[in-house]
Amino acid sequence: MKKLTGTGVALVTPMNSQGEIDFVSLKKLLVHTAKGVDYYVVMGTTGESATLNKEEKKRILTFVRENNKKNLPIVYGIGGNNTHSVIEEIKSTDLTGVDALLSVSPYYNKPSQEGIYLHFKSIADKSPVPVILYNVPGRTASNLTAETTLRLSRHKNIIGIKEASGNLEQCMKIARDKPKDFLLISGDDLLTLPIYTMGGVGVISVLANALPQVFSKIKSGVKIGKLAQAQGAQFSLLDINGPMYEEGNPVGVKFLLSLMGF
Repeated sequence: MKKLTGTGVALVTPMNSQGEIDFVSLKKLLVHTAKGVDYYVVMGTTGESATLNKEEKKRILTFVRENNKKNLPIVYGIGGNNTHSVIEEIKSTDLTGVDALLSVSPYYNKPSQEGIYLHFKSIADKSPVPVILYNVPGRTASNLTAETTLRLSRHKNIIGIKEASGNLEQCMKIARDKPKDFLLISGDDLLTLPIYTMGGVGVISVLANALPQVFSKIKSGVKIGKLAQAQGAQFSLLDINGPMYEEGNPVGVKFLLSLMGF
């Protein structure tokens, strides 16, 4: 799964004034982001997966596959708090060309750690493609602990975690004790460099929709040992990151993209 290292862009879903998917703008966005990202993440939270219907999701995945000029890897989001429904959605989705699933930890019903473990184990047992865990306590109201993550990391079909807890101590525990090939991925743009330096492999990013080359600079700086370059690129996001979320994601980054002509 080395191809899922570096920057994954959590693609937004452009829409027109009627609330319909704007495929012209989506095509422009795919070309733009391909200048600096390493893979596409389709139907993450930033893509408004919670409010698009099944047909819209299917059309977007098909469109990304057909307009992936650089043949970048594709991660597709299928998750939820109903284990059976998640597995049924996986079974009914054409995953041709999809390299991995991104599946969020169960939200709202706040299961125990054992419940979270059994949820992901059931999904991974049934999924025809590898699974990346997604821990985002700010949205799910429960935390996927380092201990549970490490327990799940031993499943042959679970290859990594998008860690958006903001808890660097928790991330360090995962980095220290995880299997060598288990992917620790930052789920927070501002923690991209810290996650890299503790042994992580990159980020699944919101701001990479607009600023893909900034994340490319962070990655290359780490890779060639030029810390000042990586720091400069990371620090350049400080002033813009906060306003991105004042009205919730993806409002901020969509507005930024509109200013850029998308």
